[in-house]
Amino acid sequence: MTLDPDLAGTLHHLAGAGSLAELLSRPGGADRLEAFSGGPVPYQAPDVRVRDAEAPGPNGPVPVTIYGAGSHGGPALVWMHGGGFAGGGPEMREADQLAREVAARSGGVVVSVDYRLARDGVHFPVPHEDVLAAWLWTVEHAAELGARPDRVCLGGASAGGNLAVGAALFLKDAGLPMPAKLLLAYPFLHADLSVSGAATARDILDALPRPLRFTPDDCRALVENYIGGPVAVAPSYAMPGKADPSGLPPAAIIACEYDDLRPSAEAFAAGLRRAGTDVDFRLEAGAVHGYLNHSAGLRIVQDGLAFLARALVETKPFQ
Repeated sequence: MTLDPDLAGTLHHLAGAGSLAELLSRPGGADRLEAFSGGPVPYQAPDVRVRDAEAPGPNGPVPVTIYGAGSHGGPALVWMHGGGFAGGGPEMREADQLAREVAARSGGVVVSVDYRLARDGVHFPVPHEDVLAAWLWTVEHAAELGARPDRVCLGGASAGGNLAVGAALFLKDAGLPMPAKLLLAYPFLHADLSVSGAATARDILDALPRPLRFTPDDCRALVENYIGGPVAVAPSYAMPGKADPSGLPPAAIIACEYDDLRPSAEAFAAGLRRAGTDVDFRLEAGAVHGYLNHSAGLRIVQDGLAFLARALVETKPFQ
């Protein structure tokens, strides 16, 4: 395969940038990032009900945004954006656009979590605890949100996928209400990307702009910033790829064909299958990491959103 043509046509907007933060620090950088994300592509977001709330947590209230009206007995999804634990936010397409689309397509409810980021002295377990707080609040209020408590799913993209799986492991160990399903998009679950996985075309990966790459040093730095210490001391709730996945719920997982983090998603899916857990795995052909942050005017983004919405619709109670 080759890169998706719509995505390939936007890569030049990242030329010369060492990171997204560096790009945004330059004059016109925000416009270049929006052009890279497909902003000029015609697209109209679905009209869904949106309202804000707060979940009480041990570190203070956790803001959440609720998308969709739901229906009696319908599904819900508690969703975490990506951003390397220290960046991103609920305004990202990977959060806001995704939530609108999935809620509209599924007829369910999406609760997008504005968890605390790992910066300014914040480290694990604070973001992890924020996610747990949002999860427990959603389950408690599921009926009034228009969802069935035992059809509430947990998911996220990239670092948000890490937070979702880490929370699910904690819930399992603590005997608390478990998600009906995990919905994960290109999750970052292993600090060491030497985990086994299918070979990726190195020539295409090596030609990608630097902001789309994740070297071993990059991954180590992200994890050490998140946990506030060396990778070796990361607990399984912080780096859940190394944990025993037995007892976790079914999962729907998207991996990107041209993504340094692809082996992490593949290894986690394989571990779930070995544990006897049902896995719906989608390798998004031609995609790069973070492609759900592009405009849903792009066909490849629509395909990924349709996969997640279908996974939510098909959710059955786990326990």
